[in-house]
Amino acid sequence: MNDLTFRLAHPEEFPAIRAMILESFEPITWYKKVQAKFGLLNGRDWRGRWDLRLDKVFATQIILVGIHDGEVAATATGTAQNDTRLGFIDLLAVDSKYQGRGWGRAMLRGMLDHFRSLGMEHAYLECLTDNDKGNRLYAAEGWELVASSNYWFVRIC
Repeated sequence: MNDLTFRLAHPEEFPAIRAMILESFEPITWYKKVQAKFGLLNGRDWRGRWDLRLDKVFATQIILVGIHDGEVAATATGTAQNDTRLGFIDLLAVDSKYQGRGWGRAMLRGMLDHFRSLGMEHAYLECLTDNDKGNRLYAAEGWELVASSNYWFVRIC
């Protein structure tokens, strides 16, 4: 895990970060599940909807990267609420060629360190119940499950 250094992402890295996130989330994203059941939404496939989401992430969130040999190998995104000193980790991804090295865990810890540097005292994240790998990681890192939710979907016209 010591092979990563952490810093804020540079805008020119956003295309590579976008590709890494899409590749990491493809097997587990609920967007893909909706598409399988309901089809395209207003002509947009699950990747197109993720692109819209990532546009907003890059415009509004903290984007932290884990660097290995000068290359972005992992990323975490989130926000910091100063009034409550609460950090939110939105996305966590590791480039597929670097998976299995513990860098998801390292990236998670790196984001928590970044939050601490901003004065945050607590952090939270959301993880789909069927994301077994993610849920095992968070439990092993001492996160406590405080609530769960279901994603309900309906066609309204």
